[in-house]
Amino acid sequence: MRQPVYYRILFIVAVALVTFLSVDRPVKAEAGPVISISIKGEINAGQAALVHKAMTDARSKQAQAVLVEIDTFGGLVDAAVSIRDMIINSPVPTICYVKNRAWSAGALIAISHKHIAMAPGGSIGAAEPIPTTEKTVAALKAEFAATANKTGRNPRVAEAMVDKSLGFPGYAEPGQILALTDYQAAQIGFADIVAPNREAVLANFGLAGTEVLEYTPGWQEKLVGWLSDPAIKSFLMSIIFLAVLTEIKTAGLGVAALIGLVAALLFFGSQWITGIAGWLEIILFIGGIALILFELYTPGAGIFGISGIIAIFASLFLTLGANAVAINMLAISLVVAIGLFLVLVKRLPTSKLWSRLILKDAETKSAGFSSSQDYSQYLGKMGITPTGLRPAGALIIDGVQLDVVSEGQFIEPNTLVKVVNITGNRIVVRPVKS
Repeated sequence: MRQPVYYRILFIVAVALVTFLSVDRPVKAEAGPVISISIKGEINAGQAALVHKAMTDARSKQAQAVLVEIDTFGGLVDAAVSIRDMIINSPVPTICYVKNRAWSAGALIAISHKHIAMAPGGSIGAAEPIPTTEKTVAALKAEFAATANKTGRNPRVAEAMVDKSLGFPGYAEPGQILALTDYQAAQIGFADIVAPNREAVLANFGLAGTEVLEYTPGWQEKLVGWLSDPAIKSFLMSIIFLAVLTEIKTAGLGVAALIGLVAALLFFGSQWITGIAGWLEIILFIGGIALILFELYTPGAGIFGISGIIAIFASLFLTLGANAVAINMLAISLVVAIGLFLVLVKRLPTSKLWSRLILKDAETKSAGFSSSQDYSQYLGKMGITPTGLRPAGALIIDGVQLDVVSEGQFIEPNTLVKVVNITGNRIVVRPVKS
């Protein structure tokens, strides 16, 4: 029996509807937030830690952009370089809003962003390093130029912010350091817009109405900033060195190890949070400690202990930046640690490893040792020269052959001579007249 046409149409529509409903379609994801970071005051490791945390969250929260609001006269170059690296390598688009000023190290952070907005009355630049030496100027100028080139800005402008000998036509004469106002930065393409507030900045980049998550320094970042102070870092390294020396001397009593472990956690923890210390530095340090422990509890010639000390030095050197400043800080910390150790050394027990590394037995005169043989017993005695003295030769006294010298004259063999002077190992003789 032949089915009516509308049955066929209904069947086709039903099959099409089932097919359409069974197809998996992507669910439209909600737009991510804007991460806002406030960098205000002196730039230090604490602010680097804040940026590191915010950048990590920006990726995990699938943020649409990172907005960094800057108001700073500058600060530590190493912290600024660390922040610069995090921003310039961020997969999330970045926007800098210079609220009042971005001077010195702050200018480096600002130009590392893809976009820059300036507040009315704001300024950027004035990045001449202190101390102003040829080396520091050349290094920072290269950093500024490379950053500007990476973000599509004029490297010559960035260089003039660091090196006052360059100048920039129309904005700074040679001999003047370059600093740009809000409208000047917009004129030469260093700023995208001049905006009165954050809302205007977000609206300009198509982010009006987007949720904004604020990141401001908390106690953790303030603690990291304090721990990253050069004086505090040197103190922590001195404690680490002192703990290692004490453990080698005492063969692991545990107290020094615990104190050293706390110092190491504070040192590497603060640098890890800022993104300065990586896995390589931490692995080197842990490996060095493991080698020293292996040396303490196994027989050896000290090779594992020495290798462990070298590994610890290498980890600290890399964490401090692997430069001349790092060498100076390591040297100062080591001198302080050795000084404290010498004060404690007589009060500490001695381990087998310490005995292998340090010569503890001395050949003293009271123990029967002498740096030279005592020939004083032969003074005034006479003997025969079996050989000629020219002026040195041999002398036999009481059956003992001695090496002697004359007073300068030649003495024939088989001559009777007398010992007239003895100085250390030098025996002087004179012929005896018949």
